[in-house]
Amino acid sequence: MFTATGDDWAERAATLRLRTQMFVDGAWIEGSAEPLSPISPRDGRKLPVISAASAADVDRAVRSARRAFESGTWSRLAPRERGQLLIAFAQKIHDNAEELALTISLEMGKPLREALQTELRAVVNCFRWYGEAADKILDELPVTAPNSLALVTREPAGVVAAVVPWNFPLTMTAWKLAPALAVGNSVILKPAEHTTFSALRLAELAHEAGIPAGVLNVTPGAGDIAGRALGEHRDVDIVTFTGSPEVGRRFLGYSAASNGKRVWPELGGKTASLVLPDADLERAVRATADGCFYNQGQMCTASSRLLVPRAQRDRALEIAADVARETLPADPFSITTSMGAIVSEKQLASIAGFVQRAEATGAELAAGSTERFTAVDGGSYFAPVVVGVTPDHEVAQREIFGPVLSVIAYDDVEDALAIANGTEYGLAAALWSTDLNAVHSVSRRLRAGVVWVNCFEEGDMTIPFGGVKGSGFGRDKSLHAIDKFTDMKTTWIELT
Repeated sequence: MFTATGDDWAERAATLRLRTQMFVDGAWIEGSAEPLSPISPRDGRKLPVISAASAADVDRAVRSARRAFESGTWSRLAPRERGQLLIAFAQKIHDNAEELALTISLEMGKPLREALQTELRAVVNCFRWYGEAADKILDELPVTAPNSLALVTREPAGVVAAVVPWNFPLTMTAWKLAPALAVGNSVILKPAEHTTFSALRLAELAHEAGIPAGVLNVTPGAGDIAGRALGEHRDVDIVTFTGSPEVGRRFLGYSAASNGKRVWPELGGKTASLVLPDADLERAVRATADGCFYNQGQMCTASSRLLVPRAQRDRALEIAADVARETLPADPFSITTSMGAIVSEKQLASIAGFVQRAEATGAELAAGSTERFTAVDGGSYFAPVVVGVTPDHEVAQREIFGPVLSVIAYDDVEDALAIANGTEYGLAAALWSTDLNAVHSVSRRLRAGVVWVNCFEEGDMTIPFGGVKGSGFGRDKSLHAIDKFTDMKTTWIELT
């Protein structure tokens, strides 16, 4: 791959075959809602118009998923066979990884290198992992009286709706689809409007790998139409959602107003990276800044709050500013690019607005500006920003979803914990210290679903991912994710 130039990849992108229809019951069909008109953030060019699903189209997809589930072609397939098909699906993704990575880069601006080496590698690994786990999920045999037999079995819940975001479009999709499919469910995928092409290609590869028609359907469309229709549909058993708190809570409302379906929300974050006085300041600050700017800051776990002792605050600002100046946006198709384009002009304007308001309310701007950055003509680019703020500043409280790092001084550990826990979110946190006692005692008091110690964004498929508080209660990854998509059944047999 890395022998090709950015121009080579641009030429290849121009010839990509991009699917533009819904994928339902193993076939490509036209949607009846107002089509989507995507624009590539790389250079502002218009991409092919995408057919969008109406509520009636969503109903068609749900009925297809229900038929597939009730037929047993997937739900009653031996777990080992399901697992083998998921592994075959993973191989299909691996074999088409360059095409998928280029599609992601084209539609949402992620650097091609990151899309291929990080995102697609994670997607392949996820489907393989759950494929290998499919026949290793054990039921229970409680010990009862001699004249009875009790069985506790895990059964697929039925029809699952997966509503996923655009920042890691196929990674988030894999985290939802792989465990749901591994245990026998049928799935309707509603991709984000910005990243529909990659989702449609993924479904095509699933079909080619042998996953039966109707088991995986894709309904592109607007969130308030296709997404809402899935949330309100009375024959959808589960919704798994990653996105904003506002939309996640709407899905909880859709559930309450319809059939009480289970909703598993993962609702963003405002990660605090807490540097204790004994830590290696430069290492901690550089890792935090990298974690904030990665993927153009468009991550729910972005380490967007750096908490340092007050005496180290000015030095921390300097180090973070150096990292910001070293991490400038460039053409996503270039093999040397580490920071690409912001997903859309709307998102870019939102990020700039946060910085403008921060400056207007006394924030110290150590790096970056409120102006757009030009990397490729017509594209949506924004350079990293570092600001010194107090804990109650808007930029230190709200999820920006952009490369904006807030540096915040604290007085002592109690003050630091109050700041770290002082937002509505509770998805992730980082802690930097060489003091083993402090590592254990402080990490236990951080209100977050994931805590990284002396590292950032580390982990593998064996550990669950999800948050607490306003970040929701959904969990992806690991065997724990399977619990979301199964029903427990107790069978009591009286023996004579």
